[in-house]
Amino acid sequence: MTTSSSDVIDQAGAAAEPLPSGTLGGEQKRSIEQITLLLFIVVPFLALLAAVPLAWGWGVSWLDLGLLVFFYFLGCHGITIGFHRHFTHGSFKARRPLRIALAIAGSMAVEGPLVRWVADHRRHHKFSDHEGDPHSPWRYGETIPALLKGLFWAHVGWMFDEEQTPQDKYAPDLLKDPTMRRISRQFVLWTTVSLLTPPLIGGLVTWSWWGAFTAFFWGSLVRVALLHHVTWSINSICHAVGKQPFKSRDRSGNVWWLAILSCGESWHNLHHADPTSARHGVERWQLDSSARIIRWFEQLGWAYDVRWPSRSRIDARRNTDGGGSRRRRTPAEAA
Repeated sequence: MTTSSSDVIDQAGAAAEPLPSGTLGGEQKRSIEQITLLLFIVVPFLALLAAVPLAWGWGVSWLDLGLLVFFYFLGCHGITIGFHRHFTHGSFKARRPLRIALAIAGSMAVEGPLVRWVADHRRHHKFSDHEGDPHSPWRYGETIPALLKGLFWAHVGWMFDEEQTPQDKYAPDLLKDPTMRRISRQFVLWTTVSLLTPPLIGGLVTWSWWGAFTAFFWGSLVRVALLHHVTWSINSICHAVGKQPFKSRDRSGNVWWLAILSCGESWHNLHHADPTSARHGVERWQLDSSARIIRWFEQLGWAYDVRWPSRSRIDARRNTDGGGSRRRRTPAEAA
C-alpha cells in the first residue's frame, strides 16, 4: 500500500534516532546560501526581461529554442512527477532506476534540494492557507494591499525566510534513503549540469563560442527563469484566483492558462481536494502531461501502485455550491 505524505509526517514523531541532514546548510539558510538563492532568482529573471529585444533579430536560433523547450519540460516533469507526485505525495511507486532519474531530473529544475523541497511542500499541505503554511498568499489578510504583499510572499519572498521546515519531521523517509539523501546534497552538482549542458550542446553543434553563448542564454538562463516563475505561480496565483469545483480546506483554484507550462499542476483545486491522486486534471479536456507520462511509466512497468482517481472518488469531492466561492474553509468543514 502506498504511504501518503500525512502518514509520513505522523510517523516521523515516532523516530527512535535523529536523522541526518538532507540538504546544504541543514535547517538554517546561511548567508552564502541566501546570496546564491538571490543570484539564481535575479540573474535568470533579468535574462528573461532581456530575451525579447535579444531575439528581435539576431540572438536566437531553432537550436536555442529546442534546447529551451527540451530542458524546460525535463526539469518541469522532474518536479511535477518526481518531487511532487512521487516523493511528496506517494501518488505512485517507482522502480529504483526511475526513482533515481526523477530525483536527478527534479534537481535540474534548480528549485532547491530534493529533501528540502519535499519537506516544504508537505508542510504546505498540512497547513494550506492557514497559520503554518510556508507560502500562502493570504498570509497578511484579505485587503488589496495585504493580498499584493501576500502574493509577493507566496511567489518568491517565502524562500528567504530564515525559519526552515524541519526535515526530520516532514521528510524522514527520504532522509533514511542514502541515495536520495546523496542526490539532495549534490544539488550544486546537478545545478551545474543543468546550466552547462545546453551551452555544451550549442557549442558542439555550431562549433562556435557564439552558439554556446546563445544556447546558455536561452537553454539555461531564460529556461530556468521561466520554469521558476511558473512553479512559483502555483503557490501564488493558484491560491488566489481560479475556479473551485472540488471541496478543499483552502483557497486552491484551477487556473487553466497555466496548465501546459505547469505540466498539469495548475489544476490545483483537485490536487488539494485529493493530494495523493496521480492525475490533477481529471476532466477529459484538462491537459495534464504529467499524468500521461506516469501512465506510460506504468505501462512500461517502471511505475506501479498508481493512485488513479475513480469517477466515484472524483464526484464525492465535488463542491455543491458550484465552485464559485473563495471563502477559506476550516479544517473541520473540509473533513
